[in-house]
Amino acid sequence: MKRGYAIAVSAAALLGGALAMGLAAGDAGRLAPGLSVGGVPVGGLTPAEARARLADRPPAVPQVTVQAAERTWTLPATRLGWQPDLDASVAAAVRVSGERDLWQRVRGWMGQAPTQELPLAARADEARARAALEALTRDLAAQPRDAVIFFDKVARRYALKPDQPGRRPNAAAAARAYAADPSRTRLLLPVTEWPARATAAQLRPHVERGNRLMRPLTVTLQGTDSRGTLTALQVADLYWVRERGIEPDEKTLRAAFDRLTDAVDRPAQNARFRLEGGQLVKVREQAGRVTDRQVAYAAFREAVLDPAVTSVVLASKPSRPTLRLADLPIPEQLELIASGTSTYHGSSRERRVNVAVAAQKLHGYVVPQGGEFSFLSAVGGITPENGFVGGLIISGGRTVEGLGGGVCQVSTTAFRALYRAGLPVLERHQHSYRVGYYEPEVGFEAAVYDPGLDLRLKNDTNGPLFIATKNDDANSRLEVQVWGIKPPRTVTVSPAVIHRYTPHPPAQYVVNPQLAPGAVRQVDWAKDGYDLSITRTIRDASGTRTDQTKTSYQPWRAVYEVGPR
Repeated sequence: MKRGYAIAVSAAALLGGALAMGLAAGDAGRLAPGLSVGGVPVGGLTPAEARARLADRPPAVPQVTVQAAERTWTLPATRLGWQPDLDASVAAAVRVSGERDLWQRVRGWMGQAPTQELPLAARADEARARAALEALTRDLAAQPRDAVIFFDKVARRYALKPDQPGRRPNAAAAARAYAADPSRTRLLLPVTEWPARATAAQLRPHVERGNRLMRPLTVTLQGTDSRGTLTALQVADLYWVRERGIEPDEKTLRAAFDRLTDAVDRPAQNARFRLEGGQLVKVREQAGRVTDRQVAYAAFREAVLDPAVTSVVLASKPSRPTLRLADLPIPEQLELIASGTSTYHGSSRERRVNVAVAAQKLHGYVVPQGGEFSFLSAVGGITPENGFVGGLIISGGRTVEGLGGGVCQVSTTAFRALYRAGLPVLERHQHSYRVGYYEPEVGFEAAVYDPGLDLRLKNDTNGPLFIATKNDDANSRLEVQVWGIKPPRTVTVSPAVIHRYTPHPPAQYVVNPQLAPGAVRQVDWAKDGYDLSITRTIRDASGTRTDQTKTSYQPWRAVYEVGPR
């Protein structure tokens, strides 16, 4: 019995040894049965055969979803440098095959091996992945954009364009992550953000304050009922709303203050003459009140920048006349010293009104001995309240509609009279281009503009001067006369001498959407440019002296407005 059992055990051992030797011999160098790599069966093949089979069956290219900030792209992995790694795939299959235990081998030899799927190994070229990701996210990269304060012309308020943070996609980090694990199908590309230097949150308080400052502001001259008002939009023009806060516009503040004081000041009125029934009648002087400019400007500037203030009283001081009734000459003793003339044929109705108003206000003006003739002081402000109406003026390089067109007809004629009287010129301005109303005495003219451009000459005679005007609207002729104590001198004014001529440029055509399609309207007329001079010769007991009035006219193009096509 014992002997038979021993024989059986020995036989089993011999059978097991033979089986093991058979398995070892049959398995040598081959992959385990039932093994697949990337869906391709490779069980029972040698590594070389498995590699060849994998090479013959190209794998499906996976899709990779890349996410960067709010953007998402899906692209084939090959764009990121992905490619199958056949050697690594076969090596993994060899490793798995070698890790089987005896029982797994027996089952495989008996045809009972379970199927086992291995993923296809892959690798990725990091440089290609980085280049592809950089190209993909190029439009995401941005420098920070500051918030911008601007004035909304439609809403008539200050507003903000929002800031935008800077962004820098980190393609290098994403490429490294993908190269480390090419099996991934989702890839997060980090985006670094940093704030703008000036954000909307920082600037919003300045905008809100700027809008609170936009309110009507009334000024009153102390001790009078004289007042002027700035509209909300006019106030808004007096300061800047910037990153640092509210910044006063000193130049515009000063100009607005000057306009307001011109409107509210009540300067003293010198004694003068008035024409009544063909006779000159003396008019008594009147005291006045004017702005105490230094004190008043400080108060005005402070009020503009305080949103709680809607009215301000400007400090004032007395204004005393410089020419009294007793100082006026006896009309019968006055002599005609000089006169100037001009014609204004073809003027519009508005221009004729302004010529008449300015001539009437200039008539009777008296310049004290040693005093100044100021055209703007003589006629007062060129405003609707002072009787002036709209007309064509030269402004900003164009002939445009403006207040007081035609006043320069009177200032030009006055200049001719005073210049011929020999008075020294303190301030004189020219027009930008030749104006036909002032010819044929080309260049012998004077432009004025309220405020800023005046005509001023000094009375160097031995007594006061009386200015008389004669306006003949029916014949479009204006004369300005200078009366006084005639100085012992003779004055000669030569015709203009042209030193340089410049032809006018080609016409300009500007689309005006308010015109009918195809309509054409001329709004400016061509003029050639000239550089010229007028020489004045004065002879008196001290000898002979000369001076010159120089004028440089720009070449002026014709401008046509055309309707839209």
